Amino acid sequence: MNVPLIEPLPAEGGATTDVRLLGLATALPPHVLPQDQVVERARDLLAPRYAQFERIVTAFENAGIDKRHSVVPFDWFGDSHGWKSRNDAFLAGAVALFRDAAGRALAAAGLQADQIDAIVTVSSTGVATPTLEAVAALEMGFRPDVLRVPVFGLGCAGGVSGLSIARELAVARPGSRVLMVAVETCTLLFRMDRMDKADIIATALFGDGAAAVVLGSADGTSSGSGDAPRIGRGLQHMWPDTLNIMGWDVDDIGLGVIFDRSIPAFATERLGAAFDGMRDDLGPVPVTRMVCHPGGAKVVTAIETALALPAGALDVEREVLRDAGNMSAPTVLFVLERVLQRQPRGRLLLSALGPGFTLSLLPLDV
Repeated sequence: MNVPLIEPLPAEGGATTDVRLLGLATALPPHVLPQDQVVERARDLLAPRYAQFERIVTAFENAGIDKRHSVVPFDWFGDSHGWKSRNDAFLAGAVALFRDAAGRALAAAGLQADQIDAIVTVSSTGVATPTLEAVAALEMGFRPDVLRVPVFGLGCAGGVSGLSIARELAVARPGSRVLMVAVETCTLLFRMDRMDKADIIATALFGDGAAAVVLGSADGTSSGSGDAPRIGRGLQHMWPDTLNIMGWDVDDIGLGVIFDRSIPAFATERLGAAFDGMRDDLGPVPVTRMVCHPGGAKVVTAIETALALPAGALDVEREVLRDAGNMSAPTVLFVLERVLQRQPRGRLLLSALGPGFTLSLLPLDV
């Protein structure tokens, strides 16, 4: 039987478990990378190694990006870096972004860190053991018994999929408060030793950032969250035989991007059918606005085409892409933040594509 995704789930004693969005915040690192300066820096570093560099300068110029942000300054990109150098920079930058985004989300929710019962940390651009929330725990004031759920490998789908995981934890523990933080430092994966076109496209698109969301569930009697947006159950669709579309190659130098040129065409051709196949599970409530991960300018246009949206409907997605680039997992939450600032009414549907190759959806009633 198909269950409408926004319906509250039964809780103990026959009551219902409602999950609400109590706080949402985003954070960017301090170093700004204007796109015109990125082009010149990339020309200096890559053109001597890649004879066809000038042919793909249009990838920078047509990316729809004015600037991006990085946890490291411009000078960092001119040096050689291996695993340790990259991961040290990841740990420093990602922990700072985690603290910033999580602190702002807690403030927006009117909560202290010791009121959080579970933390979902999503990241795919570095390795941290102990994980980021453990490193930040003492300074932020999380309780020793907080449930920690680090998630690696979701890539660009991580914001939506991570929020779905956090929502399920909130449902499983009525009355709980769950913090979800998505942190990515994509710029640290810049490679001068790999001259694949995908690596240069990644240099044109990706930036660093973090987003955090605080969720609260009902205690069995009431949601206790007033008019806060209500979060429904997430859905995923994974296409078979698509593992080579998006992900990482792992070698002695670090992570190398797998970013197939077919992604916009794939989205145009396959996304509509996937949505149709999930329509029953989404329930009868019409979607007021899509809230999509803007993987790139071509991908945004492909989503509008595949879902028969009016041209320009994903205007906020283009704004976020212009101001911060593709930050992987947190990007869709940057979009959601701006959409919510416009005080929409009705059902929003969060959507992101990521490695697998996977479509992740999550409904939100406002």
